[in-house]
Amino acid sequence: MKQNTLTNLAIIMDGNGRWAKERSLARSAGHEKGAEVIREITHYCANHDTIKTLTLYAFSTENWKRPKLEVDFLMKLLEKYLQNELETYHRFGVRFETIGDLSRFSSKLQKQIDATKNETKNYTKLAQILALNYGARDEIVRAVKKLIEQNKEISEDSISEALDTPYSDIDLLIRTSGEKRISNFLLWQTSYSELFFTPTLWPDFTSLELESIIEKYHAVTRKFGGL
Repeated sequence: MKQNTLTNLAIIMDGNGRWAKERSLARSAGHEKGAEVIREITHYCANHDTIKTLTLYAFSTENWKRPKLEVDFLMKLLEKYLQNELETYHRFGVRFETIGDLSRFSSKLQKQIDATKNETKNYTKLAQILALNYGARDEIVRAVKKLIEQNKEISEDSISEALDTPYSDIDLLIRTSGEKRISNFLLWQTSYSELFFTPTLWPDFTSLELESIIEKYHAVTRKFGGL
């Protein structure tokens, strides 16, 4: 049986808050630990034979509804993450990219995001794509509006090209923490993705578990609506 190729991987990183609560820690401790796990998973994907993109759900359009104190912490954590991980991107040959509407972020954070993209733009081992202020419905609406403004025909191909993601559809979508929903993440791009849900909270997720999930993915027969 022909093995499925895994090119585009996406992960909903869920469970930081519950991980912290189980340890009687502040939610911020869970977010900090989760940021560390991103490095391990990115390293694994950069060294994988076929994975070319790793898309991570980092901050959704709905996350603004969280308490201001937590949102402010997440913004500072993102700044710190980009500062700390630049060396990682250089070492692993990873290109940093984003999807989502960045206009709501501070000008300082937007400049830092742009600078990180520019410094890593020539790397080809892996594209790590952070979904920031991202919602799939918002992405689709923005794509359609863009096509209307450009007086272009509305079709599946034109919408795909107008979306934030400049890559092919997602092959494998993983969600941690035991929740079994997509939560407005890459709705268009995951129409035929294989979905895997693990009870492991994101701060406890490891490259070994990822490798196990990938092995299961390879064993699946992907039909794409056919027989």
